[in-house]
Amino acid sequence: MDIHQELKELSKFLSEYSTSLMAVGVQTSRIVRNTARIAESFGFLCDMTIFQKTIIMTLRDADNSHSYSTVNKIKPMGLNFAINSELSTLSWQAYDERLSLTELQHRYLDIVSKPRENKWLVLILVAFANASFCRLFQGDFTSMGIVFVATLTGFFVRTLLMEYHWNHLAVFIISAFVASMIGSTGYLMHWGNTPDMALGTSVLYLIPGVPLINSIMDIIDGHVLAGTSRFINACLLIICIAIGLSMTLLLTGISTL
Repeated sequence: MDIHQELKELSKFLSEYSTSLMAVGVQTSRIVRNTARIAESFGFLCDMTIFQKTIIMTLRDADNSHSYSTVNKIKPMGLNFAINSELSTLSWQAYDERLSLTELQHRYLDIVSKPRENKWLVLILVAFANASFCRLFQGDFTSMGIVFVATLTGFFVRTLLMEYHWNHLAVFIISAFVASMIGSTGYLMHWGNTPDMALGTSVLYLIPGVPLINSIMDIIDGHVLAGTSRFINACLLIICIAIGLSMTLLLTGISTL
């Protein structure tokens, strides 16, 4: 294959590969290492500039005689640790086994086309997890039940609105409002001895933990631009959660948590 054509085909694949990694919540330095590892297996060098919504990549040979650049948008895939792990494993398979580009593309498509976990199972597990947070903060069993129902409803609303492609900031405000309104029933109906825990933990399932962790790790690793973008986005989501919770407090007249 002509080297220009090889660079073009490999660049297109690596662009898809790297944007998929970014979409499922991979740390920036890991994206760079995995992509560079695959490029090295073909005898090329890879330089990347990663933004919140776009990745710019240049693939070149060792003496810079030939190069090819691509720009690709981040896919709206959502966090997925299974795909994260399998795509990282694919980079090592490419390096150790010297896979052809065709084989790489087939394995990549097999990984990203796998169906996600059943959304109803995820819904139930998230509700149980958030109820466990309530217990962790000394909430009684009545408060745990309230948090379970609040999380179940709020997460369902979030999933439904995301399927309709609503703005993610608006989705977080609405989901936080719905969950906290149900969480406030302990106060309003005088159920249980820890209604403050029920209300306070009803919105914890929305906290953007992965973006916050990735943002700090990116900044520490020197990817300041990507890390700052992720941190700002995570802070916006936290503000949206606070807005939704504040709406509940204003409507119910609850003054303390």
